[in-house]
Formats: sequence, C-alpha cells, structure tokens
Amino acid sequence: MHPVIARFGPVAILTHDVFVALGIGVAALVFLWEVRRRQAQDERLWYVLAGALAGGALFARLGTWAQHLDPRDNASLLEQWAYGNRSILSGLVGAYVGALVAKRLAGYPYRTGDLFAPAVALGMAVGRLGCFFAEPPGTPTGLPWGVTLDAEQAAAMHVPAGVPLHPSFAYEILFHAAAFAALLALRKRITTPGRLFTLYLAGYAAFRFGVEFVRGNEVVWAGLTRSQLFLLACLPLLAARLAWRSQRAEGVTT
Repeated sequence: MHPVIARFGPVAILTHDVFVALGIGVAALVFLWEVRRRQAQDERLWYVLAGALAGGALFARLGTWAQHLDPRDNASLLEQWAYGNRSILSGLVGAYVGALVAKRLAGYPYRTGDLFAPAVALGMAVGRLGCFFAEPPGTPTGLPWGVTLDAEQAAAMHVPAGVPLHPSFAYEILFHAAAFAALLALRKRITTPGRLFTLYLAGYAAFRFGVEFVRGNEVVWAGLTRSQLFLLACLPLLAARLAWRSQRAEGVTT
C-alpha cells in the first residue's frame, strides 16, 4: 500500500487525492467526448457539469455526517468537512442532485444522464485506484489473489498482518472498467433517454451491495453496513425507475 505519493517538506501528496483528481479529469474529458459525439453542444451543459462536480464534492464529504441517530454523537459539519470520511455513494447522489439543480437554473430542458454514464464509469475506475493503493483492502480470503500486508502497513490500516485480504477495490475497478466498455457497446442500442445511466446506476448499486460483504466496513444492523442499508433504500427506486421508463418507451412505440 502506498498512501503517500510524494512529500514536499511537511506537505504530503496523498495517493487517494491524486487519483480522485485524475478520475474527475478523465470523467470530464469523456463527458466532453460524448457531448460532441451526440452533437449535443450547448453552453448550458457546462453549468450542468459544474453543478454535478460541485454537488458530488459536497455530498461526498458531508454525506457521511449522520452516522448516529443522535445528532449529538456526530461531528459538527465543519469537523466533518475538514476531517470526515468521503463516500462515493453519497457523492453520486450529490452529483445527480447538483446536475438537476444546475439544469433548472440554466434552463436546460433535456436529459443528460446518458452523457454522464460512460464518463462516470471510467472516472470511477480511475478514482478507485487511489482507494486500492491507500485504503484497507478487505476481509480475509483464501483466494490466490488476496493482498497481504506487512506488519507496518497492517498496523497503519488496522487489519491483520500476513493474512491474504480481498482486494475489494480491485473488484470495483474491474466492474467500472467493464461497465464503461458495456456502456460504449450499448449506447447505440439503448436510445430511450436516461435509461442507459439508470442501468449503470442499478448495476453498480447491486454490485456494491454484494462487494460490501468483503470490504470489511463496520456492520451496523442485521449483518449489514451503512452502505448496504443505503443501497437497500435506493435499489427499489432504481428498479421502479427502470420499469417506468420501459413502460413509457413501449407506450411511445405502440
């Protein structure tokens, strides 16, 4: 594990932050590429992109604030912003909300989810490299590709030393890379506006629910982590959205 890429005096350049920045840059480039390919050029799309980035950054940091039912047990919002954990799931929600708000403010009337789908998938694959190099891998495994940490690395990450661990973030990287390839292959076949992005989100939600079992995150209720409880609430909504869009598409066809 390599949580720090370089140091300049007292300043540490964190691996996680570098790859997150690279992921955002890659996602922006893919978004621009998709805008041009679909000939959807409109200056208002820059406001939508800015809204998605701002919402994602805000929710990713503050989305993990309410970890306890009693607000007094949680950090203050300022403490959470400065020192709190970041969450990809709440970041995705924030990006979605930010894009919706920006579309409303800019007066952009068209759906943008399918423009974002490939960009988000590839950006997530790149960003998760930072997690792979800087965060605890996962739960113990007997599989041959388990990641084994030495005593110093294990102590820093509070995991067992010398025990093969699931490379859970590598699983996510592979999922998002495969999703990116699938989205490119399907974008000409699935033409119902917004459906491609909803399929990606539903696929990631189902995958993430499963991979949480080997992530080693804190179990909070009924053998499930906070992320899994959040996903249990989101998956039915995504399924309903897919069913509703399918019905609308069939209605238009007939």
